Amino acid sequence: MRRIAVLTSGGDAPGMNAAIRAVTRKAVQEGLEVVGVQRGYQGLINGDFIELKSRSVGDILQRGGTMLKTARSEEFKTQEGMSKAMLMMKSYQIEGLVGIGGGGTFKGLAKLAEMGMPVIGIPGTIDNDLPYTDFTIGFDTACNTVIDAMNKIRDTASSHERTFVIEVMGMKCGDIALHTGLAGGAECIIIPEIPYDIDAICEKMLEGMRKGKGHSIIVVAEGIIEKVADPMMASHGSAHYIADQIRNKVGMEFRVIVLGHIQRGGAPSVRDRVLATRLGARATELLVSGVNDAAVGIKDEGIVRFPLKEALAMSKSVNMEIYRLVDEMSI
Repeated sequence: MRRIAVLTSGGDAPGMNAAIRAVTRKAVQEGLEVVGVQRGYQGLINGDFIELKSRSVGDILQRGGTMLKTARSEEFKTQEGMSKAMLMMKSYQIEGLVGIGGGGTFKGLAKLAEMGMPVIGIPGTIDNDLPYTDFTIGFDTACNTVIDAMNKIRDTASSHERTFVIEVMGMKCGDIALHTGLAGGAECIIIPEIPYDIDAICEKMLEGMRKGKGHSIIVVAEGIIEKVADPMMASHGSAHYIADQIRNKVGMEFRVIVLGHIQRGGAPSVRDRVLATRLGARATELLVSGVNDAAVGIKDEGIVRFPLKEALAMSKSVNMEIYRLVDEMSI
C-alpha cells in the first residue's frame, strides 16, 4: 500500500479534524502518501482532492468542524455514482480509504468495500447513535455545549420563575438529551426511544410547584416530532410541540429554546481529541496491516473493531440507569 485517502461525510462533529490529523500523521510515519477528499462522497466522485502532509494538518487539533469540508451526496447513492468514485480513486492510485462520519458514511464505505476498496470507518457524529461503540467523536463536546447553554438558561429561569423547554439534537437517538438532562439537573427529559406520558409530565411540573420549585427545565430530543401524525403540529418542532401540549393542560408559562447547530461547533473537548486521535491512528494501522472492511470504536476504554455491516446491524439500547436517575434527582 502506497497511498490512502481520508474523507469526512454527513453532519460535522467536533473532533473530526483531530481524526484527520491522526490518520495523516500515522500514515506518514508508515511511509504512505495521504490524499484528503473534500466535501465527502461528492468530492470522491468529482476528484476534489488535496495532498495531506504532517505540516498541512498542523494546528487543526483544536479546531471544530472539518478542514476537508463535508456534504451529503445523492449521486453517490446510485450505482453509477459509486462506480465513478471507484474509478476516480483508481485513477489517483488510492489503495485505501478512511471515512469519518455516522451511519450514512458507514453505509457508503460498506458499498465501496463490496466493490473491492479497502475501507475503515471512524465514528464521527454528535448524536452518539452508532451502537457498536460506547462513544462517537463529537458527542462529548456537544454535551458540554448544551450544558453551558443550560447553565445560562437556568440562571434566567430562576430569576423569572419560568419553565424552559430546551430542544437538543438527536433524531433517532436521545443520548444528548439523556446525558445533559442528568448533568444539567433537568426536571424531565423526552427522547425518541421511550414513549412519554404528557399527563405524567404535567403532574410532575405541578408537583414541583407545590413543593416550592420556582422554575423547571425540560430537555427534548428533536426526534420525538417524527412520531407526531399532524404535519401542521410537527412543523413547529419538538420543543414547541411539547410546550404547547403542557401549556394547554396546565396553563403554565413557558419559554422554548432550540439550540440547533451550535451543538455541532466549537473546539473539541479533551475527551473528543483523545478519542479521535486514538481511532484515527488505529484506522491507519488497520489499513496498513491488510484489514479491508472495518469500523473502529471504543468499548470500556479499549479500541474495538467490527466489520462495517455487522457494526451497522447492531441495535442500541437506552441507558435506563441514567434515564431513571434524571427522574429521581429532580425531586
